[in-house]
Amino acid sequence: MSEPLPSWRDTATRAAILEFVAAVTADAGPDFVPPEARVAVFDNDGTLWTEKPMPTQLHYLLQQWKAQAAADPSLTDRQPYKAAASGDFGWLGQAVDKHYTGDDSDLGLLIAAVSGSSAGASVEEYEASVAAFYRDARHLSLGSSYAHTVYQPMVELIRYLEAHGFTAYIVSGGDRDFMRPMTQDYYGIPAERVVGTGMGLEYDADDNVLRYTAKLAFFDDGPEKPVRIWMRVGRRPILAVGNSNGDVPMLRFAQGNPRSLAMLVHHDDDAGRGDEPYDKGAEQALEAASVHGFTVVSVRDDWSEVFPPAE
Repeated sequence: MSEPLPSWRDTATRAAILEFVAAVTADAGPDFVPPEARVAVFDNDGTLWTEKPMPTQLHYLLQQWKAQAAADPSLTDRQPYKAAASGDFGWLGQAVDKHYTGDDSDLGLLIAAVSGSSAGASVEEYEASVAAFYRDARHLSLGSSYAHTVYQPMVELIRYLEAHGFTAYIVSGGDRDFMRPMTQDYYGIPAERVVGTGMGLEYDADDNVLRYTAKLAFFDDGPEKPVRIWMRVGRRPILAVGNSNGDVPMLRFAQGNPRSLAMLVHHDDDAGRGDEPYDKGAEQALEAASVHGFTVVSVRDDWSEVFPPAE
């Protein structure tokens, strides 16, 4: 029988995972958790796949906004269309980083543009557009397809948990319907187990389709994550994995169980194996890790491989 979690080094972190799973699956043990309650939740960007130099959805949106600005040049006078038209990735990255530090001064501009980019489209049209992006787009700095920017150790963790009766969900601040076209192929997680930010929807009776509105329904980040988990799953997870300040409430929510494992992925690897090391947007989470006992996953020390084999 092959060793579990082959892309994880033999460290205290890997041992903590194996010990936790053994404890909650031992029928006669004091920490036994029945299979139906073995819920694991994972953030997406920066946890299951790369999020630098910007979250993948922003790459997709850049293309949409650039096309909109070309059709209507007046849009280039305001953000984020100005950034898209000029290729100013810095403004977009700073807007995301500012959100994670509690400054949402640019978030309204982003959300309005995100909502506007899909307004009027049917859910099927949006799904087809996103699927085409995943088929053709290349990561902005790595040059590989997005299928090869998933974190191999995290995919192995999902498979290991599933083999021991866990059900895995994705709980992300990203757009739920942007993730759904790829989660089965990339992570083996079906669309119905994707919990994320929701754009407004309305039923078009004449065409018998669901269409997006220009409004945001909810933003699945920070304290909203535990709310959405409960609304969708109806259970408190016993395992949670995140990487940023916005994931802290989700990790703490899991810790409300008698036995739990809350993990924080720390991007500290400077060996050129993938993502550049960064702490921005995770400063509060790293501080919370020591206060609340999160298990910190060091990309540098705990992962022998980062991405799947090269294309």
